[in-house]
Amino acid sequence: MPKFYIKTYGCQMNERDSEQVVRSLLDRGYELAPNEAEADVVLLNTCSVRDMAEQKALGKMGMLGRAARHRPEKVFGFLGCMAQARGAELLKLMPHLDLVVGTQKFHRVADYVDELVDRKRDRRMDDPRFSIVDTAEEEGSQEKIRQHTLRARQASAFVSIMQGCNMHCTFCIVPRTRGAERSRTIAEIVREVRQLVAGGVKEITLLGQIVNLYGRHEFPFIAGGADPVGRKSPFVQLLEAIHAVDGLERLRFTSPHPIGFRADLVAAFRALPKLCEHVHLPLQSGSDRILKAMHRAYTADKYRRLVDQLRAIRPGIALTTDIIVGFPGETEEDYVQTRSLVEEVQFDNAFVFRYSPRRETPAAEMPQQVSETVKAARNQDLLRVVDAAAKRAAQCLIGRTVQILCEGPSKTNPARLMGRTRSNKIAVFEGDESDLGELVDLQIEHATGFSLSGRKTTAVRAGIEELQPRLTAIS
Repeated sequence: MPKFYIKTYGCQMNERDSEQVVRSLLDRGYELAPNEAEADVVLLNTCSVRDMAEQKALGKMGMLGRAARHRPEKVFGFLGCMAQARGAELLKLMPHLDLVVGTQKFHRVADYVDELVDRKRDRRMDDPRFSIVDTAEEEGSQEKIRQHTLRARQASAFVSIMQGCNMHCTFCIVPRTRGAERSRTIAEIVREVRQLVAGGVKEITLLGQIVNLYGRHEFPFIAGGADPVGRKSPFVQLLEAIHAVDGLERLRFTSPHPIGFRADLVAAFRALPKLCEHVHLPLQSGSDRILKAMHRAYTADKYRRLVDQLRAIRPGIALTTDIIVGFPGETEEDYVQTRSLVEEVQFDNAFVFRYSPRRETPAAEMPQQVSETVKAARNQDLLRVVDAAAKRAAQCLIGRTVQILCEGPSKTNPARLMGRTRSNKIAVFEGDESDLGELVDLQIEHATGFSLSGRKTTAVRAGIEELQPRLTAIS
């Protein structure tokens, strides 16, 4: 059977989509190639959130086409967000391209690859070129991303709970590439989680474009929540149902939106011990004027209050974020407000992006576009603030015992093992094969801004304690 290779750009949702494609091709008898040179089918799962991600994918596909001129039977395909946004236009840019599949058709990829492989194998040299483009919407597509390929002793897995987004932030192309919000049922998601746990998985991360708005249009709120009117959201109902799965040790979710943090979700961080004490909470800007222009539907003060609520209900909770600098119309005063809020919150880490215009988004047409020079300066300045806070947070852990879930060899030093703390910090240590996929206690001996190192210990320390001294130490 042919060999295939898939390269993924972008977020965890893209990784999960690629995993579905891998599973479907393996089930057809295809073999996974170690690299694109040895593959008969090469697929790039693309991202459109930033222009740089698109350019990387286009550059990679162009290079692959030039390298494979002597192999006309080789199949090349674009999948995902850029494929959805650009469609058949990509065939004109890349003459060797055979396949373009959008975000609601990952479950169709194996069928299309079969057809292309057969045609290329059997066609005469004078046959016209044949290609497949499918970017159509498909009802029920959110239910199709559910198959997994587990490695031996795999510690954690992603579970897609919904697709699409209805928020329409003015900088974001996702509603166009992923469509409207569509959620899977709680029963189906819990069934998938049980299967993963039965296969040895100990940690589940729930994925959604705005994950904490899960089910708000499809499923009812029920009585018993912690909000002022006593209602429990579908997302909290889902968290509770997954939390009850025997054998599951840890539960995470990403990425949420601040407006989706109702009182019942905040309270869940106290009520559900398996729910890890880490929240990735996108800020985007600390300026109310810019937040309004972004269509973010909250203010800087509301964001502060949410941070205070989370830290009060789960002391030591780790907070990470996304920030955009150089959004159209961002003045120096606006940027200073963002910088001040970042210094105030003291995030454990942050992804800082320079604003990148995306086609067919309102922000791309806004006046007062900020120069690349100013964007770069603000980006570097804010990164220095973030790095300093991350280093302080990590150094608070030196000498303490933390629990990590061992994921496998360290990417930077394969002779050592790595895992993540409950607060999602990477830790490396000297271990052996018996540690793979297991919860391990480490005494931390060294810390940088973004990783820890330590030695195994038999001492047991509840994961929630690992960051409790952090606020005092920083202040």
